[in-house]
Amino acid sequence: MRHLNPFWIPKEEADAEVCPDWSFRYDGSTKGTTLPSRSKPAALRRTVNNEDAFAEVLRLITSAREQTFQAVNTALIDLYWKVGEYISGKIAAAEWGDGVVPRLAEYIARTQPGMRGFTTSNLFRMKKFYETYKDEPISAPLAHQLPWSHNLIILGQSKRPEQREFYLRMAVKEHWTKRELERQFDTALFERVVLSPTKVAPLVHQTHPGADTIFRDSYAVEFLGLPQKHSERDLHRGLLNRMREFLLELGRDFCFVGSEFPVQVGTSDFALDLLFFHRGLNCLVAFELKVTRFEPEYLGKMNFYLEALDRDVRKEHERPSIGVLLCASKNDQVVEYALSRTLSPALVAEYNTQLPDKKLLQAALHEFYEQDDPEEPAPSVSTKGKRSIPRKAK
Repeated sequence: MRHLNPFWIPKEEADAEVCPDWSFRYDGSTKGTTLPSRSKPAALRRTVNNEDAFAEVLRLITSAREQTFQAVNTALIDLYWKVGEYISGKIAAAEWGDGVVPRLAEYIARTQPGMRGFTTSNLFRMKKFYETYKDEPISAPLAHQLPWSHNLIILGQSKRPEQREFYLRMAVKEHWTKRELERQFDTALFERVVLSPTKVAPLVHQTHPGADTIFRDSYAVEFLGLPQKHSERDLHRGLLNRMREFLLELGRDFCFVGSEFPVQVGTSDFALDLLFFHRGLNCLVAFELKVTRFEPEYLGKMNFYLEALDRDVRKEHERPSIGVLLCASKNDQVVEYALSRTLSPALVAEYNTQLPDKKLLQAALHEFYEQDDPEEPAPSVSTKGKRSIPRKAK
């Protein structure tokens, strides 16, 4: 039946988890197409109706559990903050030395044997937690929204206040798990965002203000396990098989629509490599995959696809479609020249099949900050990854 509905997606390509915790499915009704209907027996209809009711009850339970967990986590983080503040104050006033903290841990363990989380090392972490954020009015509230394990990762791996704020904001916004947060540090997301701003066509700023803060200049797809030499088919199949991981890399608001999405213009048939919908931007996002370096002529084909999507697929309430050329590599100057005259909202990004060299990126980031005017505030990075451009030292 696929030929009857161009929005049809095979089950293996549209697993429920491709759009985490949001039951989005793009409306794929086809005008003029009548699909055969089959009436269900009354008993079966009652079963279906009951399942809908059961699902609603389950949603209520899940929502209440999430709210309870958040309340408990907030209370726990607030407790750790107060304990850290108390210890910090005692040591700062020279009333306690560092040797008192182990004795405090022993006292808690002796008097409250069932109480966990108040070891010597953890008490010192609470002290560090308080001392790190007590003078950071923006980061402190964000830290209180995250689990303790997330806070320890960010405290332990962030080198600068801007980096801490970036990961705090992103972890809250994207609802990263502990493992996902660790992966973002492994892929040096902060360094990549600051050092390589997203390259977008001028029209993107006009049709989708702020879109350049949602997309990235490069995407890490090390989870595919692709060899250095691979085909476009290998890349395409790998992304489909690991769509959940790819969606986490793209961002929480991306929802998968289809693979090799059919587009018909006149009597000619075409297929988009990957099609997504972005809830925040309220638009379709087409991805074309290239296992070679970016070439300017790639934009011509993308412009054609975007025009076809906007004319024949886009709904009236949706905004113009955006195109992403995902290439193995690119020359930034060539990309800038090519995008400056394009009349479509498109952008060019590259994918990395291996984890980046963090030491190399950290050295480049250090040099970037060294070149910044010391009298000016350090560049900031927004929730979605956009950095403000600092003034350079004279």
